[in-house]
Amino acid sequence: MARYINPFSDWSFKRIFGQEYSKDLLIEFLNQLLLGEQHITDVKFKDKEMLPETKDQRGIIYDVFCETDTGEHIIVEMQNRSQTYFIDRSLYYASKTIVEQGIKGKWDYHLTPVYVICFMNFDVDENTPKKFRTDVVLADKDSGEVYSNKIRFIYLVMPLFKKKEEECTTFLDCWIYNLKHMETLEKMPFEAQHKIFKRLAEIADSKSLTKEEQEKYDNSMMVMWDNYAVYKHAEEKGIEKGIEKGIEKGRKEGKEEGRIEGKKEGKEEGRKEFALKLLAHNFPLDEIANLTDLSIEEIKKLEQ
Repeated sequence: MARYINPFSDWSFKRIFGQEYSKDLLIEFLNQLLLGEQHITDVKFKDKEMLPETKDQRGIIYDVFCETDTGEHIIVEMQNRSQTYFIDRSLYYASKTIVEQGIKGKWDYHLTPVYVICFMNFDVDENTPKKFRTDVVLADKDSGEVYSNKIRFIYLVMPLFKKKEEECTTFLDCWIYNLKHMETLEKMPFEAQHKIFKRLAEIADSKSLTKEEQEKYDNSMMVMWDNYAVYKHAEEKGIEKGIEKGIEKGRKEGKEEGRIEGKKEGKEEGRKEFALKLLAHNFPLDEIANLTDLSIEEIKKLEQ
């Protein structure tokens, strides 16, 4: 068994960053992420579910949702699988949090800042910057001068963090290195330089879990593995079928386009097959949409 838990399963991510007893870890991490901008001394965890405006709408469930001692709203999200509209999703989350600040009656539109911090265990797409950290703000296009500080996005693409242990020169480097490699570590690095990592080691130590906590962790890991395995199987089978169709189409048309088109069809077939499996296990429609990149309307058609 690994010495430390995998920090990117749903349960363990919340254990490290989303609990009252471990909020010192979240505070320290946020201060390093926002170094030179502000210093957070305390956070208050808010309800992890933002309730819908009407009973016909679905709520939003965040991984970590808190408010700092100076009033900023901070959303921390962890995403293990790629999805077509992930950036749109983060915009939606931020927008909902801004809208929720509205006050009934007289209100002057004063807003407190909203930060969305996204850990991503995947590279987004060819249109996004190819670097580990991307900071997005409302700024003037020509000068780059910040126009408003009321909304901020920080995207952390974990596969693009390539530094080795000896190359970690900043406190934030040390944080990211430990999180990325935690499940394979025998001892938590950088404890001598930064005391907070001794605390991280205590929280993440798999041997310190109670029987109930171990069961919750095991279940969260099984869900993560199952989702990945089902997705990969469905995608591979779909691509295989699509390539066969494409080859046949290419033979008939005498063109390479047939193979390309077949591969596209195969991916689409794989997503639909995956969606059907998730429907059979009673997954919510919005979760299936997130996992497969299909629209809610497409999934409803499959359900019928």
